[in-house]
Amino acid sequence: MTVSVEREEIGRVPLDDIGALIVNAHGCTYSNNLVVRLAERGAAILVCGSNHNPVAWVWPVVMHHEQRSRIESQIEATKPLAKRLWQAVVQSKIRQQGAALAALGREGADGFDLMARRVGSGDPDNMEAQAARRYWPLLFGEAFRRDREESGINAMLNYGYAVLRATTARAVCGAGLHPAIGLNHKSEDMALIDDLMEPFRPMIDLMVARAVDAGHTGVNRETKRYLASVASVDMQTERGRTPVFTCAERLAQSLAQSCASGKPVLDFPLAPLPLELPAPPDPAA
Repeated sequence: MTVSVEREEIGRVPLDDIGALIVNAHGCTYSNNLVVRLAERGAAILVCGSNHNPVAWVWPVVMHHEQRSRIESQIEATKPLAKRLWQAVVQSKIRQQGAALAALGREGADGFDLMARRVGSGDPDNMEAQAARRYWPLLFGEAFRRDREESGINAMLNYGYAVLRATTARAVCGAGLHPAIGLNHKSEDMALIDDLMEPFRPMIDLMVARAVDAGHTGVNRETKRYLASVASVDMQTERGRTPVFTCAERLAQSLAQSCASGKPVLDFPLAPLPLELPAPPDPAA
C-alpha cells in the first residue's frame, strides 16, 4: 500500500503487515484494488466520521474454514450461556479499569476488583455502569463527562476506540464468527465487536490519560500515531507478554469454542496492565 499526498508518495507498507486500515481523513481516496487485496488478507477497513467514530467498515466474506458451523453455534447459543459470557466480559473490563488506574497511580483503584466479583450472570445489577461512574472521575477528574460528540479527551478516546474496533473486527472475522451476533450490545452490524473490545478499552483510556498528563488536548497527527500503536502493545497473559492484537484473536477464538461447547471459557489478558507503554509524543514537538 502506498500513501501519497498531491501525487507525491510519502510512505508505503507491505499489505501482509496491515491488520486494519482506518480511514479518518475526509479527503482520502483509495483504489478498489487496494480494498480487494486487503480483504483477501483478512484486513478490516474502518471508515470514521468527523467525531472519529466508525460509520462504515468492510468485512471480508470468508475468513475461517469453519465459518458456517461457528456462525450456527453463535445463533444456537442459549441465553444462559450468553449471559455467563457477558458476565465474564464485564468482570474483565472492570478489573482492567482498576489496573489502568493503578498504573497511573490514581486513588480508588483497589475497589474495582470487588466490583468485578459482584457482577452476576448477565450483569443484572449493571455493575458495568456503576464502575464507569466511579472510573471516569478518577481517571480524568470530576468535571469530565464521557460524550462521543465532544472534542478534546473524548475525541482522543473515540479515535483510540476506533483502532480497537478495527483490531477486534479482524479478530472476530478471523475466528469465523459473525460480528452482528452479539452477547449484550444491540447494534445491527458490530454487536459482537463492541462486546469483545470492552476488556481492551482501558488500554486506550490509559494511553489517553498519559497523553493528557503530557499536555495533549485533542486529536492531532502525533496522538493518532500514538493511539494507533495500541494493537502492538504487550499485555500480560498466562502465556507471557502478548500484543493486544493477539490477545483479541485469542479472545475471539475462545468465544467460538465456548459457543460450540456450551461452556463459558474465555481467554482474557491479565491485569494489571503493563507500565511499559509507548511514551506519549511531546506536544511541543
